[in-house]
Order: sequence, then structure tokens, then C-alpha cells
Amino acid sequence: MAELTNEIKEQIKKRRTFAIISHPDAGKTTLTEKFLLYGGAINQAGSVKGKATAKHAVSDWMEIEKERGISVTSSVLQFNYDGYCINILDTPGHQDFSEDTYRTLMAADSAVMVIDASKGVEAQTRKLFKVCTMRHIPIFTFINKMDREAMDTFELLDDIENELGIATCPVNWPIGSGKRFKGVYDRNEKEIELFSDTRKGTTQGTVRKISLDDPEVETLLEEGQMEQLLEEIELQDGAGAEFDMELVSKGELSPVFFGSALTNFGVETFLQHFLDMTTSPLPRKSDQGIIDPMEEPDFSAFVFKIQANMNKAHRDRIAFMRICSGAFEAGMEVWHIQGG
Repeated sequence: MAELTNEIKEQIKKRRTFAIISHPDAGKTTLTEKFLLYGGAINQAGSVKGKATAKHAVSDWMEIEKERGISVTSSVLQFNYDGYCINILDTPGHQDFSEDTYRTLMAADSAVMVIDASKGVEAQTRKLFKVCTMRHIPIFTFINKMDREAMDTFELLDDIENELGIATCPVNWPIGSGKRFKGVYDRNEKEIELFSDTRKGTTQGTVRKISLDDPEVETLLEEGQMEQLLEEIELQDGAGAEFDMELVSKGELSPVFFGSALTNFGVETFLQHFLDMTTSPLPRKSDQGIIDPMEEPDFSAFVFKIQANMNKAHRDRIAFMRICSGAFEAGMEVWHIQGG
């Protein structure tokens, strides 16, 4: 029994469950699919496009989602990456479907907030962010669509801090935007990451890392980009917030990353850092205190979604739940505490 308990504990250490929140059309579903691409769950990615496009994102399965290119219901997607078992809760961003999103956030251990680099913080992001802060879960920011003309980097950071009331700490820094977007600068490693072609985001691509001190850097960047990068990094290092993992865990400081889900630029870099920074599932709070799933033998769970008709051949109903204590076994009968 002790060996089994230790095995379960080791599995828990390598498990991550997070939700992705954003305003509609910020690129949330596209980012979700690129995670699956890097995890090997799919071989080729199809980003969210207009309704005439033949290919649709894998997390958008309802007809209305395919037609409109939006997420209407929360999808639960699981894949493996670098030894981790990852559960992504892909939540709807559109206001009409926000109740489903609120319930899903109750099951998440952390959240990834996707921001459109050309627009900054938008209305629905504010609402979903508020729910995350009420739960005190860590929030990691991915500033997306750097392949398009973006707001000034400092303006984006100020917008997040002023609109949402959370401190920010950029883990990397963008080099250009739009057609001049070359890659990112890793502030910890002090090296530049240059991205290769990814066939318009359908393949993983490769990353070339080069030290900021390498003389070759200036030949790889466009005119003026090196000088601008050095100036911006000096300003950020002097005036920006320092990274503090304790504040991140409390939901008071958000690590910020830059990239483009459409082209895959910065996606794997973000995923790697995110897995290192986030924790495994923690005991849940209840009105009776903290519930340790390893110590409490009785089964209990929070059902955050009931999905019907996932298989057109059957009249199926599937309940997605977050186990709070005990163990669930196939075939066991459980009771809803309100309905019996």
C-alpha cells in the first residue's frame, strides 16, 4: 500500500491542470492547439479561421464553434510533454457562455491569460481575471499575436498592471513586432531566441539560441533592433518588478511571455517555463478546512462540466470532475450531494 501511495504521489508531482482565459479572438484556442502540437497529441495544427476554412481547431467540436471560430463550451484536453501529464481546460471567451467558464476555473490550479498584443486588456479578460484572483490561483500571461503590429511593450505591461491591478515581470522580451518580429530575449539566460519557419504554424519549427554578447547577433537582427533591445532591457531591469515565485503563487505577480500562437513563435518556450513554475495539484479548501486527497479515503469530487452528445452515435452524457479526495474507480456509484 505504501509503495502504491508513493507511486501516486510521484504521478501527482508531474501533473498540471490549468485553464486558458482571454477575450474573444485573442488566440486562446489557437494557443491551446499549439500546446497539443508540441506535446505530440496532433501532427499538424489548424488555427481558428473564418467559417469557410476547412480545418478547425481540435478543441472546437460543436457545429457553432466550427462555423464561428469561437469556443462555446469548455473542452478538457490532455497530453504529455517532457514527462508531464497536462490537462488543459479550454474555456469559452465569449460573454454569452461565461457561466461555463466560471465553473471551469474552479477546477484549475493555475491560469494562462492570453492578451492580444495589438489591443491589450479587453472586457472579457477583466471578468475572467477577477474570478481567478478570487480563487488566488497563479496567473501566467502570454502576449499573443506579436507577428502583427503590436502596442509598445511598456504600454502593454502598464495596461495589464493598471487595468487588472497585478504586478508583471517579463520573463522574456520581444524583438520587434509584425513583419519585424525576430524572436525574444531571455532575461534570465541573457540570450536571444530566434525562431525558424514553421510553415505558417502547422509544424513545430526550431529555436536558435545565441548569446547577447555574440558579435553575430547584429547581423541576424534588422537595423536598429539591437540598440532598441539593449535600451528597453536596461529600462526594464532598472524600473520593473523583480521575479518572486511566492508572489506568483499568491496571484499577485504575473510572469509575462511574448510570442505568436499562429506561427508557433515562443509557444514551446512559454510551455517549458510554465511547467517549471507551476505546482502539482494541491489539497482543496472546503468549509471544513483543507482536504488532503491522500489522507481522506472517502471519495468526493467537484463536477465542473456535463457534456452531452459528444458521440453522435450515442446519447451520451459525460461528467468532467475534479477529484478532491479518495479515488474514483470505473463502475462505482456516487451521489450528488444536492440531488442524492
